[in-house]
Amino acid sequence: MTSRRPSRKHGNASAERRPILIVPYMWIGDFVRCHSVVKLLKSQAPDRPVDVLSTSNNAPLLDYMPGVRQGIVWDLPRSRLALRQNRALGQKLRQQGYAQALIMPRTWKSTLAPFFAGIPVRTGFFGEGRLGVLNDVRFGERDLPRMIDQCAALALPKGAELPAKWPLPELIVPAAERSVWRARTGIPGATRLIALAPGAVGPSKRWPAASFADGAAQFARTGATVVVVGSPNETALAQEICAGNPAVRDLTGPDLRNAILALACAELAVSNDSGLLHVAAALGTPTIGIFGPTSPWHWAPLNPLAGVVQADIELDCRPCHKPVCRLGHHRCMREIPAAQVMAIAQKTFAAAPVA
Repeated sequence: MTSRRPSRKHGNASAERRPILIVPYMWIGDFVRCHSVVKLLKSQAPDRPVDVLSTSNNAPLLDYMPGVRQGIVWDLPRSRLALRQNRALGQKLRQQGYAQALIMPRTWKSTLAPFFAGIPVRTGFFGEGRLGVLNDVRFGERDLPRMIDQCAALALPKGAELPAKWPLPELIVPAAERSVWRARTGIPGATRLIALAPGAVGPSKRWPAASFADGAAQFARTGATVVVVGSPNETALAQEICAGNPAVRDLTGPDLRNAILALACAELAVSNDSGLLHVAAALGTPTIGIFGPTSPWHWAPLNPLAGVVQADIELDCRPCHKPVCRLGHHRCMREIPAAQVMAIAQKTFAAAPVA
């Protein structure tokens, strides 16, 4: 299965024009970041097709990534090597005639399908001792503490000096799709739209639902329509945020495309450190990122944010990068008042008034 972006045959092109495959991390935020690698590759060889391996969940993102020829959509089980499924995927990849695979995850499992496909150059960091399944082995990932630096470095020749800045990820949604989404949801184009993304992997990265609800109520009092986006895992949070306020709508659901379109239409997005934070930033939507246990330097989008919010207190335990607060107090998120978020929002609105 492939994404809806049509493929183009590479025919008998030279090796420099044979397609290249990116095997990214499949978390939404890291998947968005992989577009930096796409742009870096296209800057080096504009005519070389670039494909991206994807899960079904992430596939909608590929339709908005300039420079991606097609997505190879294949859902592998998470809990095992899945040799049979990886062999089948390898056979599918073999048919594409790839010259190289850039394998971002440092795991055996991520390397199996490109190995079974016989892709001539399989580039990745040493990781789990992958000599043999990788034949273009890179070292030094510990000197690159940010994951984006590790991933993008794989797109450069071995030993090349890293640039001071990587290309920014970019998601482009056509105006026609945004108009269709507004018509379907009944949100007029002249309406000030605010999108909230309260989800995150692990409870320690989530600003309390009560704080999101407080912020939503304040946005609603300015006349804005507020939508809450996320997966079905965030539906309970969304219902708590929306409770008793008709100007706040729950748009959580299983289709990532719906969240992408909501964030593309929004005048402002407010998000925890999550995949949707990266989606909103890559769309160019002014975005406020709320950070608690994680370091913005490591995990914030490369794209500029309208503001980074952290609790204005001293905490020896921050950043811990843990999905659950080990000390049980969760102060790094609980002590961020809604007023702090609203202050940034007001500055953002003042800088870009509604047309």
